[in-house]
Amino acid sequence: MNLKRCTDIALKVCTAALLVIALVLTFTVSDYYIFNKFGQYNAAFIISHWFKKSGLLLLPLAVFYKKRCCADIAKYFLPVFVIISCCTFGSFFEITSVTDASSPSDKVYASINEFINRPTNMSLFFILCALYIIDCGLLFLRDGFKVNPRSFIYLPIAILAVMPLNIFENFFDINTIPQDSFLRFRNFTVWHFAVLMIVAGFTVGAYYFLKNKNSESQKSFLVAGAVILLIQYHSKDSVVMGDGYNVYHTVFACIPLFICNIGVYMASFSVIFRKRVLYAISFFVHAAGALTVLIYLGRDDISNYGIFCSYSILYFCLTHSLLFALSVLPSALGHYKFRIKDCIIPLIYYCGVIIVATVASGLVTSASMGFTYDGYTLQEGEWLYPNYAFTQINPLPIPFNYIPFRIWKCEFYLSYLIVLYLVYVGLFWIFTGAYYAFLAVRKRIFSPKSAVAVEAEAAASDDKNED
Repeated sequence: MNLKRCTDIALKVCTAALLVIALVLTFTVSDYYIFNKFGQYNAAFIISHWFKKSGLLLLPLAVFYKKRCCADIAKYFLPVFVIISCCTFGSFFEITSVTDASSPSDKVYASINEFINRPTNMSLFFILCALYIIDCGLLFLRDGFKVNPRSFIYLPIAILAVMPLNIFENFFDINTIPQDSFLRFRNFTVWHFAVLMIVAGFTVGAYYFLKNKNSESQKSFLVAGAVILLIQYHSKDSVVMGDGYNVYHTVFACIPLFICNIGVYMASFSVIFRKRVLYAISFFVHAAGALTVLIYLGRDDISNYGIFCSYSILYFCLTHSLLFALSVLPSALGHYKFRIKDCIIPLIYYCGVIIVATVASGLVTSASMGFTYDGYTLQEGEWLYPNYAFTQINPLPIPFNYIPFRIWKCEFYLSYLIVLYLVYVGLFWIFTGAYYAFLAVRKRIFSPKSAVAVEAEAAASDDKNED
């Protein structure tokens, strides 16, 4: 086995291990908790910790997709900030969400969330730093010391792409902003309308940016978008366990069973692995699902999205923009053409999601009724209802309280679950109908020759994407 092959294998193994450890560390309170507390922790460490996260975007693209620009940036940029973070961590490993003002229930939640202890956290942190350095060294071995100066044009983009979205909370205290303030984000406000416009503008803008690029460039940009989505999605793990996200504050809310949460994986994996079944699930289920959540955010009495520049809103806007774009762009760009028969697996898949979410929600809520710490047991009103408890909590104004059944200590209604499934399936078909209407209009606008060319390109792409 020659040196080049050994280097490639070592790079892939080290990068895969690095990504796994980085994922595990998002389930520590400290990982993202520090970014909205510049006055409390070492600023040099906070900045280096942020810049270091750009490696989670750069290294996969450099190693698995051979993007030379990403390799150039990574090998000269990352080691500096990895070393700084190793020398300035301070009290990073002692961080806890418990304060003098914490209630007994807060301490119960903290005892659940802080399941990764300090020695484990420290060990994984320094192993991760070592893997960063090893990866950069292997990139020097693979590519040499020569770089293209133009590669560094992408450096600020990489840093901005992984920006910790709670960093803006250094500039305001949410507790001082009244609930009826214009700045608060709720259904059908100007901020809600702005988010809809941002998602539409982002998707259309991405389409026009990519449509004239060659197929491989399009796929590379889509993969980069998928990696950014996964990084930003998992920032929520640490935020939930530290400051809380929306009304959620325990690690159980990080289980990806809400339609948009699991959609993050489906949409991302569809462009990474380029499989027809994943494209179909993303397009048919999760594009419509993302739009539904964007149009109606849920009852205001069970939501607390904060203000327009709080973490919850920025996270919601960014992840849903990327989710919707990644679900529809492969079809819009001709990489995949949805066919009616492709809906069969997505329909079965979504039925399975409803069933699993129902069981998981019942188990989590029931278990939380007995959660205890330091002699205090959670009381009614403090029990956990994670975001996939949409199977328990009916957001509709009409009750469907028929055919009850129990999962452990929680009661569910089969009638509501059936209606929930049918409503979403109806929305999926409406979205699909809009897609076919768009294709019909596009054929009228294009010349017959152009229309045939588009159909042929899509058909050829379909053949490549077959399993």
